[in-house]
Amino acid sequence: MSSNGKNDADKMAKERAQEQESYRLQCNQYVESGLQSNVTIQFLIDRLVGMGCAPPKGFIKCMDCGDKMAGGGFGVVEETVVESATLTEVAERAKVEQCHRTEEDLKKQLDAASQGKVKLRLLPEVFLCQQHLRNETHAHEAMVHELIHAIDLCRTKMDPLNNCMHMACTEIRAENLSGECDWMRELGSGRVSTFAGHGAECVKRRSALSVQANPNCKDNAKEYVEAAFDRCHRDTFPFDRHPNLR
Repeated sequence: MSSNGKNDADKMAKERAQEQESYRLQCNQYVESGLQSNVTIQFLIDRLVGMGCAPPKGFIKCMDCGDKMAGGGFGVVEETVVESATLTEVAERAKVEQCHRTEEDLKKQLDAASQGKVKLRLLPEVFLCQQHLRNETHAHEAMVHELIHAIDLCRTKMDPLNNCMHMACTEIRAENLSGECDWMRELGSGRVSTFAGHGAECVKRRSALSVQANPNCKDNAKEYVEAAFDRCHRDTFPFDRHPNLR
């Protein structure tokens, strides 16, 4: 690489780092305002504490998710080595932040588990994709979405990595209870064709996209969502009623 090329690359890297730092600071402000003033987020965290699953300090992290178009995500897949021969590959996978792990990365983990080489455990951590948050409302909805997953992991023996019905159910609940299918937002994005029933269709659509990210469930994601929908869409736990219905 020429000196000019290296200088340009260094300049671009510096500018990107500054941009990401700005996104990180804004994201951290959103997280703090959510924890301090959003009653839904506060309620969910209080319920986790009451259920014996008190989240550790800093369990909601702001991350540079690159081109991964998502508001956030839940869970860090922890690998415990069973066969020592897998130590190196597990160590290499552990270097990759959860928000940067691909479907292929998850498939390798699931394959290693099915072969008895590792044991997998989903740790209840939340990350927000700092550069993809549109505003404070979007950040808070993403936090609620991921906290619903934390509630489900706490109250049941949920295994969304291997049980596609479990994954479909928690995604349905998270999409439904977070407010992410608000009809005004859907209208603005051009996805509303009919008002009646559109909320349910939005929940199904978004849930299926999430379920498709699991290699175990990818081929039949829509079928799993349909099978779980009626029961899980009605389930508003830990709320007495849907938190976004007036």
